Amino acid sequence: MARQKKELEDNNALSLKTMTKSSVWDIQENDVFRMLESGLKDPDVRESFRHYVDIIRCAFEIQEVREMSPVQKKAYTKQGYKVGELRLDEGTMVIWALKKKPILRVTDLSYENIRHITASKLIEVLSRNFGGGWDSLSQSIQDIILSGFDISTTTLPKDRLHKKGGMYEKKIDDGYEVLEVPKGNWVEAIFAKLKPEPEKLKMKFTDEDNGEIGEDDDEDFEVKDDYKNHDDDDSVEDPDDDEITEENYSTMMDLSGDGDDEESAQLIEFADD
Repeated sequence: MARQKKELEDNNALSLKTMTKSSVWDIQENDVFRMLESGLKDPDVRESFRHYVDIIRCAFEIQEVREMSPVQKKAYTKQGYKVGELRLDEGTMVIWALKKKPILRVTDLSYENIRHITASKLIEVLSRNFGGGWDSLSQSIQDIILSGFDISTTTLPKDRLHKKGGMYEKKIDDGYEVLEVPKGNWVEAIFAKLKPEPEKLKMKFTDEDNGEIGEDDDEDFEVKDDYKNHDDDDSVEDPDDDEITEENYSTMMDLSGDGDDEESAQLIEFADD
C-alpha cells in the first residue's frame, strides 16, 4: 500500500521536463495526456515537442488519428488505446491514440524498463519465451535482466529439487520468484528477485563556523591546501656546494675490482687522491 502511494505521488510530480526514458514506464496513458495538456502551455515545451514525443514512444505506441468519429474511437478503444485531443498551439489540434507497450517477450526487455516490472512478471516473460534454461538467453538479455534482478539457478533431479531445507525452500522464504524448466528427469530452477534501489551518495562537508558536518549538494566549497610548497618552505634548504666535505659526501659507485682492470685501477687511484 505504501509503495502504491509513493508511486502515485511520483507520477503526480512527474512532468514532461522531468520525464526520462526510464521514468516514462511508470505512467499510464491518462498521465501522458494530462502532462501534455499542461506542458504544451509552455513555449519551451512546444518548441521541443518532438523530443518529448521520442521519450513517450519508448513506452507507448502512438497512433495519430486524422479524424475523430465514434466508430474510429470505438475501434481504437477495443484495441486497448486511449484516445485524446492535443492542442499544440492556437491553430493546431491533433488526435492521438495511446497504448502502453506490452512486455511479453524477452526481446521487449530493456535497461529502461527492467526495473519497472515485478519478479513475477519477469518469470512470466521468461516462461513464455524459452524452454532451454537461463543459458539459452543471449548475453545481452542476461545483462539487462541482471541490471535489475538478482538471479540464481540450480539444476537437480526432480525428486531432489523440493527437498526440505534445500536451496529451493530457502530462496522462496527469502522472497524469490521461481521458474522451473523441465530437462528430462532433471529440472532447472531459475530464481529472481528485484534488486533494491541503489542509494544516492551525498557528500558531507565541514562547516567551519560551527564545526558541524552537513550535507551539501549544490553549494560551492573551497578545498584548502594545508601543505606548503617546498619552494616556499624556508625550513628546507638547498645544500651549499661549498660545504660538501669528505664526511658528508658519499658515492654509490663500486670501486672494488680486479687490479688488472685498467679502468678500475684508475678509479681507485682517483679515490685515494
